[in-house]
Amino acid sequence: MTQTIRFPDGFLWGASTSAYQIEGSPLADGAGPSIWQRFVHTPGNIRDGDTGDIACDHYRRWEQDVELMKQIGLQAYRFSINWGRVLPQGRGAVNQAGLDFYDRLVDRLLANGIKPMVTLFHWDLPEALDNQGGWLNRDIADWFADYARVMYGKLDDRVTSWATLNEPWVVADGGYLHGTLAPGHRNRFEAPIASHNLLRAHGAAVKAYREMGGKHDIGIVVNIEPKYPATNSPADVDAAARAHAYMNAQYLDPVFLGRYPEKIKDVYGEAWPEWPAEDFELIKQPIDFVGVNYYTRSVNKDDALAYPVRATPLRQTSATYTETGWEVYARGLTDTLTWVAQRYGNPPLYITENGAAFFDPPVAEGGRINDPLRVDYYQKHLRAIHDAIEAGVDMRGYCAWSLLDNLEWAHGFSKRFGLVHVNFATQERTLKDSAYYYRELIASNGKVLESVPARPAVWNGPAMWTEEAYK
Repeated sequence: MTQTIRFPDGFLWGASTSAYQIEGSPLADGAGPSIWQRFVHTPGNIRDGDTGDIACDHYRRWEQDVELMKQIGLQAYRFSINWGRVLPQGRGAVNQAGLDFYDRLVDRLLANGIKPMVTLFHWDLPEALDNQGGWLNRDIADWFADYARVMYGKLDDRVTSWATLNEPWVVADGGYLHGTLAPGHRNRFEAPIASHNLLRAHGAAVKAYREMGGKHDIGIVVNIEPKYPATNSPADVDAAARAHAYMNAQYLDPVFLGRYPEKIKDVYGEAWPEWPAEDFELIKQPIDFVGVNYYTRSVNKDDALAYPVRATPLRQTSATYTETGWEVYARGLTDTLTWVAQRYGNPPLYITENGAAFFDPPVAEGGRINDPLRVDYYQKHLRAIHDAIEAGVDMRGYCAWSLLDNLEWAHGFSKRFGLVHVNFATQERTLKDSAYYYRELIASNGKVLESVPARPAVWNGPAMWTEEAYK
């Protein structure tokens, strides 16, 4: 018998982007450089020497891109603000031209019936602030709150959904521990400091919003990757628990519980500092939602040489992998959402990013991009979300990653996630088959998923999310 699929009334369907990945013109009209502007122009950092100097040229083609959103039927558009476009020095004088760009974008979205969902920070820290220590400087919490006040003052009369940070784990792990992302540091003592100051900045921005009388929704966006043990052995179970504490609980426990997970000290060892109690009072500001970015899972084996979590992910046989080397595992999304709900009191949740990079040709010959694997990915993951809803998780909306093919950070333009194909030589846009399918999903509020098999793949290995192992 066919299962009836309907998402809740008012469920919001959208797509996401980030400023540096799509805007281009990073120094136009008085904007200040970001750490990504510097990082991509350092030889050897980015595949093929790609940069965001043009990217998707969204800074000049934003009206066309809003029209594409309308064609797809998007009800929401999640985008980020380039901090340095608004405050070239990161603080102090406002660049009116930069502020006006986002003002016009918000107005055009609303005129087309599309809800703007604004993320204040998606990795592009102003270079001027990085020169003063960046996320290693405790003053950055105040700098971030001041920047947030500028944006609230300009847009809060029309923007009803604010996110403070996008994926603080990636900023700390890639930017300060492994050096694969801007600002390119490799220092195990810096990573926990950057993580903590990111969370302090989040708290300061939420506090500033409440003090300004903000009456809309504000939250944080985290990437969560469920960690399964490779076997039932105590060593593998503990390895998965360390990986979970490091990537997942490290960023939500302080926000909701006012403390770090117990295993985080085991992860960092001597690099873990002690934090004053008042920091957690700042971090634990009441928020209205959590944005969850989900792409894959990992199956972990104990490995003493794998710093910092001493766990190695194992590649799974008979599994589909994306161009980024991520396993397609939709059941992990159900597990993720139910874990967040159970541990943190079932807060309102949005999927703020979910998608896959599969091969698409650089040119849309014949005006079409047939991407069945991406369609299959969306089908399976949206069924997994529906399973979580049926289990009682308070899901409010879904944003596909990404609206456009874009600069995929250190991968350059080699990985395509978009619903919309971009020919980077000509900037021609073409809706992929996945965009047309997503349009049907939105129009039917999920009904088209009734033809998809009822359950995503089930993990037959050891259980996960056991409270004792993962606390």
